[in-house]
Amino acid sequence: MKTTAADINQAVKTLHDGGVIAYPTEAVYGLGCDPFNPSAATKILQLKGRSIKKGFILVASRWEQLEPLVNPIEPRMLFRIFETWPGPNTWLFPAKPDVPEWIHGGTENIAIRVSAHPTVKDLCDHFGGPIVSTSANRSGQASARSYHTAKIIFEADVDFILPGKVGGEKNPTEIRSAITGEVIRPA
Repeated sequence: MKTTAADINQAVKTLHDGGVIAYPTEAVYGLGCDPFNPSAATKILQLKGRSIKKGFILVASRWEQLEPLVNPIEPRMLFRIFETWPGPNTWLFPAKPDVPEWIHGGTENIAIRVSAHPTVKDLCDHFGGPIVSTSANRSGQASARSYHTAKIIFEADVDFILPGKVGGEKNPTEIRSAITGEVIRPA
């Protein structure tokens, strides 16, 4: 299933209007919203049955969309991270104090990824910033891996489901500490 420009425009309009979308990512369909819209973030937490303490991953098309949200880290570590982006690698950075709690889950860190997935890149470019990226599933259930499965699970609950294909990754992205390089969640 192909993603069209009209599909991207509708998804971006939905995000700007405070809605929740389902969209293809590197391994699964994700649920997304404007990360700075508390009502939209709350809706995702409710749909998934997820605790606010887990926080969210933010996905972007380029570093510049994420940089204002993080405190600086050592240049050699940042260089190592840039070698993995764009790509299916999520990093935990120290969050700036004004990052909303629902994003960082009450911790000092924010999980971010610069995606190489073409639909995610188009979506973030047209939206003009990062979006929430959490797997499209109810807590404890399998994640949707196709447009059709996302429709079956979430059609009545989300505001728009973006057609498209997930990438070739078999598992959700690995999460590592940007400070230590330690693996927090294996792929």
